[in-house]
Amino acid sequence: MSTWITKLQFRREAAPGPLHGLTFAAKDNIDAAGIPTTAACPEFAYTPVKSATVVERAEAAGAVLAGKTNLDQFATGLSGTRSPYGICSSVFHERYISGGSSSGSAVAVAKGEVDFAFGTDTAGSGRVPAACNGIIGLKPTRGLLSMSGVVPACRSLDCVSIFARDTATAAAAFHATRGFDPEDPYSRQGLRAAPWSHGPFRFGVPPADQLEFFGDLEAEALFHQAVAKCQAIGGSKVEIDYQPFRDTASLLYFGPWVAERYAAVGAFLQKHPYAGHPVVRRIIEGATKYSAVDAWQSHYALEKLRRLTEPAWQQIDVLFLPTTGAIYTIEQMLADPVRLNTNLGYYTNFVNLLDLSAIAVPAGLRPNGLPFGVTFIARAFEDEGLLDLSRRWEGKPVSACPHGCVQLAVVGAHLTGQPLNHQLTTRGARLLRTCRTAPCYRLYALRNTAPPKPGLVRDTTLSGPGIEIEIWAIPESRFGEFVNEVPPPLAIGNLETAGGEWVKGFVCEPQSIEGSSDITAHAGWRNWLSTR
Repeated sequence: MSTWITKLQFRREAAPGPLHGLTFAAKDNIDAAGIPTTAACPEFAYTPVKSATVVERAEAAGAVLAGKTNLDQFATGLSGTRSPYGICSSVFHERYISGGSSSGSAVAVAKGEVDFAFGTDTAGSGRVPAACNGIIGLKPTRGLLSMSGVVPACRSLDCVSIFARDTATAAAAFHATRGFDPEDPYSRQGLRAAPWSHGPFRFGVPPADQLEFFGDLEAEALFHQAVAKCQAIGGSKVEIDYQPFRDTASLLYFGPWVAERYAAVGAFLQKHPYAGHPVVRRIIEGATKYSAVDAWQSHYALEKLRRLTEPAWQQIDVLFLPTTGAIYTIEQMLADPVRLNTNLGYYTNFVNLLDLSAIAVPAGLRPNGLPFGVTFIARAFEDEGLLDLSRRWEGKPVSACPHGCVQLAVVGAHLTGQPLNHQLTTRGARLLRTCRTAPCYRLYALRNTAPPKPGLVRDTTLSGPGIEIEIWAIPESRFGEFVNEVPPPLAIGNLETAGGEWVKGFVCEPQSIEGSSDITAHAGWRNWLSTR
C-alpha cells in the first residue's frame, strides 16, 4: 500500500498549543519546508524553503508533521490510482480503491499512522477517500483554510481538506489552522451561526428516481438506513430536486473549468510530455479545446444553475447525500478510469462550484465489510453547524465552546430572531444553547433605547425564576469589535448561569434602571415582548 511519498522521523519537538501531542500528514501538493513537493510527478518536484500556511499553523499549534502522502497526480482524480509512486488501496480491502485524489492522507489516518491529515478538495478529493476508508472528511468553505503554499488544481475552486478518525480531532485541526491569510488571494473570513445544528433540522434528499448507486444495491440499502438515522437524531426529511445540483456537477470536468488545471500545470506538461500520468495528461491537455467564450458561457450557466438550486435551500438546512454511490476495485478503475471516476463524483462535484461546505462521515459497512459513507452539505460559512451535526451523528454532545471562541450570553435584542442578532452571525458566532441565568438576576425594559433593549442586573437578595438567555460562541478575533458596538448603559461583564457557570454576557449599569419597568416575572425578553 503506497501511502507515503516522504515519511519523516519527527523533525522537532512539539510546540505547546491546542494540537500538542497530535501528529499529522500533508498531501504531497502541500509544501513543507525542506521536503520536496512532487504533486505525484517526480519531474515536477521542487523543494520549498517555506511551508504552506496550514502546515505552519498546525505546527505552531503543537502538531508534528509525520510526512508527505501519495495522491492522484496533480490532484486530478477521485480514485487514488493515478500516481507513479504506486496505488493506494482501501484499508478495508487491498483490492479496492482508496479514493482520491487525497488517497495517502486518508489511508494514513485510517491506518492510525497519524491523528489527522491535510488533503485538498476540488471535486470531492477530501470526501471520497473518507468514504472509502471509513473516516471523517471535512471540506471547509473555500478560503477558510489558506491555499498559500499548495500546488493548485483549479485555483478558483480548490480548498484544503482535513481527514480524521473522529469529529473532535477534525474540529481541533480546523480551528487551529483556519483564518485569513493575506498571502492567499482567495482567502476569506467569516463563520455564521447555524441554529439548526443543535435542534431540529431539515435535511434534503433526492427523490428515488434521482438517486444513483450504479448497481451497488448494498450501498442503496445503507443509504436508506442512514436516512432513518438522520431522522432519529432530529432531522426531518425533505425531498428536493437534485437535477440542478447534478447539472452543476457536470460543468466541472465537461466544461472550461478543466482549463484551470491547464493554467496550473499545462506548460509543464507541454515541456515534459511523458512526465504526466496518461489519464491525467489526457484530461489536462483536453482543456485546450475551450475558448474564452466557452468559459464565459459556462459561468453564465453556473449562475443560472445556482439560481435553480436556491428553492431547495428555502426548504432545507442541509443536503444529505451518499458520499459515493458505489466503490470499485482497483482492477475495475484501471480498466475504465474516466467513466468510473465520473461516477464517484456524482454526489461531490457540484459542492465547490456552488460555494458550499461539506463533511463526509462513515455510515456503516456493506455485508462484504467495505465501508459506506454519507455527506452533510451546507451553505458557505456554516462549517461549525456541520461539525455539530457530525458530532450528533457520532452520538457526541455538541454544546462545548469551540477552540478560539468566547462564550457570550445574550438576553435581549441579540437573541435569535431579534433585530441585533446579525451583529453575532456576521462575525461567525454560533448558538451553543438556550438556558437561564442564576435566580439572582432582575430584568428591566429600559427606557429610550432603539431598538428596544432589556437591562440585566444582579441582585443577590433575589430568588427569582432565572432569565432566559442564549449562549453563543463568538470567535476571539471578533469579540473586541463586537464589544465596541455595545452602547451604554449596557456593558459586557461576567454572568452566572443557572448551572453555576460563569460566562461573558450583557449586564446593565444599575443607575440606568430608574424609571424602567421590572419585567423579571416574565423570565425572559421574548416572553415580555409577546405580552405587548
